[in-house]
Amino acid sequence: MTQTVRSIALVGAGGKMGMRISANLARSDFHVHYCENATEGQQRVRDAGRELSSIDDVIADCDLLILAVPDIVLGKVSEKLVPQMKAGATLLTLDPAAAYANLLFQREDIHYAVAHPCHPSVFLERYTQEEHADAFGGVAATQSVAAAFESGSDAERAALEAVIRVMYAPVDDVHWITVTQLAYLEPTLVETVTCMLGTFMKEALDETVARTGVPQKAAEAMLYGHIQIALAVAFRSTNPFSDACMIAIDYGRENILRDDWKKIFEQSELDKVIARMLKIDRVRRDESVPPASA
Repeated sequence: MTQTVRSIALVGAGGKMGMRISANLARSDFHVHYCENATEGQQRVRDAGRELSSIDDVIADCDLLILAVPDIVLGKVSEKLVPQMKAGATLLTLDPAAAYANLLFQREDIHYAVAHPCHPSVFLERYTQEEHADAFGGVAATQSVAAAFESGSDAERAALEAVIRVMYAPVDDVHWITVTQLAYLEPTLVETVTCMLGTFMKEALDETVARTGVPQKAAEAMLYGHIQIALAVAFRSTNPFSDACMIAIDYGRENILRDDWKKIFEQSELDKVIARMLKIDRVRRDESVPPASA
């Protein structure tokens, strides 16, 4: 990639993430080509006032190709498009799974990158109604980004970061890590653990109401307030949970968590969940890269 990104091709511009990214890129000085194959997606792009381009017509001139398409098709899409990219350009995906599983079509003369939004922190100080309404990020509430760019120069990475900051704006920090480290963050930390716990708490709320007859609103009020205080005490407060609460926490761990739950941080387990997510038999391991330590 050149030290300045001038032309960008966004594939999947009419999808959920594509539309979010497009809204920010459209307000920038970058020359962006919005590419979309699905009829409904094309209409969304037009309704937003953006002009559609054919990826085959523009890809050879673009410094950056962004693939905002589902993970399970990234391999096939990259196989079609990467051979058409100009030398020195960068392929950017929004999730690490396909890159980690070595599903992306490889060329030695281009760069590969991943950039995933962290979403606005639960501890973020919000001052406006727009910030409070922006739970996902990319509109008004500040968020960080975790990104990987394991080839190229510092200047090329800086040029890519300038695009990433626009895509997910407003952004405070871009954390540069490896693809493998990014995969441990998502899915392992935030989907296997955090999103699972979110759905588990919803199930526990429903079970509380069904079994005890507690009114839904009362149960929601108690749970939502305690989610906030539990996170605040666990992550930010110097004041510990009460002795009685710690006894209940230990009881919960004994009856809910498996003793070997930390095995999810072993690379073999990461391979399993990513293979399941991508609907492939197994992750293709690059034997020249040593296994990550757990």
